[in-house]
Parts: sequence; C-alpha cells; structure tokens
Amino acid sequence: MPTHYQGNEEERRALDAYIKLARAAESTGQRINGHLHAHGLTVSQFGVLEALYHLGPMPVGQLAGKILRSSANLTLVVDNLAKHGLVTRERRSDDRRCVEIRLTEQGQALIAGMLPDHVAGVEAAFAALSAHEQEMLAALCRKLGLAQEDKTEIGRAHV
Repeated sequence: MPTHYQGNEEERRALDAYIKLARAAESTGQRINGHLHAHGLTVSQFGVLEALYHLGPMPVGQLAGKILRSSANLTLVVDNLAKHGLVTRERRSDDRRCVEIRLTEQGQALIAGMLPDHVAGVEAAFAALSAHEQEMLAALCRKLGLAQEDKTEIGRAHV
C-alpha cells in the first residue's frame, strides 16, 4: 500500500519505500519466528541465545548492541532467560565490574537444537527471491543501515 501523504515526490517515495520495508520485515519476521513460541522464547530471547552461541560470553551492553536492543530492555530479557536456566551471569576475574552473560549447557542444547529449523525457515521465507535478489536485498539493507549509523554519529558530533 503506497503512502497517502501529500508531500513532495522525495517524501512520498521515501515513505512508500519505508512502508514496504516495514511491512515486509514484519510479515517475514512473523513467518520465520513463529516457531519460537513453541519453545517459550521471544524474538529478543532467541537473539540473545543465538548471539551467545555464535560469539561466546559477553557483557550485557555488548550483547545489547549485537541484537539492537537497549541495555535496560536486555536486562529483563536476560533475567527471564536466567530464570529458565538458559544463561548465567558471571563476574569477569580480570575486571570485577564487568558481568558477562554465558549460555548454560541447557541453553547451548536448546539453541543448537533450534538453529537447523530456524535456518530452514529463513531459507524458505527468502525462497521468494532469487539468489541475486537476496544478495541485492542484503546489500541495500546494509547500505541503509550504515547510512543511518553514519547520520547518528554525525548528529552526536554536532551536539
């Protein structure tokens, strides 16, 4: 559905692209992440488990950056994962101020068991696009994401 905003051509084009991007992301995300509920996980919880599985233990702030959530939001996510025995918090021996989040054996087993089906779901969702289109989409999304990071950094420099 295109925008009904009555601005200039650049505004309408940008809004139309944004609406399509947001709707596609929401629709695709729902299809891909539908299986998480069966495991009692939210998208954020799955993101934490997946990041720790692939990247290893890390502090909450670094983990928040990896899954694009605020540290405050991630504290609640980690609390809930810890209640279910999927992660632990451990103070680093070399810096007692730093608390790292680690997968437990149960968390490791859960995410390892879930990943093959998750990856298959991602592959199935993206099968609507050719290999070239998937590569093009990935490149465009990266370009858009990096442009926003650059503008954020520029905005901070002017404050």
